[in-house]
Amino acid sequence: MRLRHAGLLLLSAALATAILVEDPRMVRLARGAAIDPASFVRSVDNPWFPLKRGSTYVYLGVENGKQYRAVVKVTTGTKTILGVSCVVVQDDVYVGGRSAERTADWYAQDREGNVWYFGEATAELDTKGRIVTTEGSWEAGVDGAEPGIVMPARPKVGRSFRQEYYKGHAEDHFRIISLSARVQTPYASANRALKTREWTPLETGSVEFKYYVRGVGLVKDADAELVEARGL
Repeated sequence: MRLRHAGLLLLSAALATAILVEDPRMVRLARGAAIDPASFVRSVDNPWFPLKRGSTYVYLGVENGKQYRAVVKVTTGTKTILGVSCVVVQDDVYVGGRSAERTADWYAQDREGNVWYFGEATAELDTKGRIVTTEGSWEAGVDGAEPGIVMPARPKVGRSFRQEYYKGHAEDHFRIISLSARVQTPYASANRALKTREWTPLETGSVEFKYYVRGVGLVKDADAELVEARGL
């Protein structure tokens, strides 16, 4: 749902409170934060980032002068990371009709309604379908990587979040800059869209704006827009 083609780790009130209690279920991260699996639910229904199992999103975009088509499917599969059951989202990118990139993203929602990003397994493919690189892949809890928040339960203008952390490989951040932005795509239009500014310290000067529509999710970023959605 992020479309390849987000500064401290903020915790929900429930998780922050849990840090004060010694609990064997909790996984403590490098910066003193902790993940308590009991504070997460099995579904992701945040209205700004809903992941209904079986739903499919289709985006069209242009990157590096080439048109691509991204098909994002919320699968029925799960992956357990740091004791948390994460929803598996499959993101396949096609360029000129051939598969150019395939990614599995892992998301989970806490009881407060914050949507967390626990990692991704991504691979870029050559014209023969062979893997060229898996750069950008990471999993929370492995080699110092930590999860981040991709959508807060109660978005407020001015708030910033870190989406992911794998030093030197995945360090995206975002800030909410509007809750009344106008956006228009072939699939969805809105006058009260959520707009974010996204950046990464790994690429100086790199800034991207994204738009989310309540009840739909991500509808537009710097390169692509939503043209079709099924099963929402």
